[in-house]
Amino acid sequence: MTAPYQKECMDMHLQTEQNRVFMADENQKIVAQVTFPAVKEGLVDINHTFVDESLRGQGVASQMMQAVAENLRRHHQKALLTCSYAVTWFEKHPEYADVKSPAEP
Repeated sequence: MTAPYQKECMDMHLQTEQNRVFMADENQKIVAQVTFPAVKEGLVDINHTFVDESLRGQGVASQMMQAVAENLRRHHQKALLTCSYAVTWFEKHPEYADVKSPAEP
């Protein structure tokens, strides 16, 4: 498991755990999350992005996806993109192309 990573995001923290990046409110309710379960050694599947209605339009999903990409790069992992938001985000951020898996497992 990777060490938790936190980044200021409004008045909440963006946190990274093994196979997910998320934000929780003051009651510890998950209000935003990207999941990326392991497929095999060195390969994950970015399969889901969720942002609570109250946070939409504030760039939260993009911040989480960037944290995922940086985490994967730091750990020399590649990602399949089965989440439609992830596909769109990576198209708009070619600087993270090295994180995308070139083919299916």
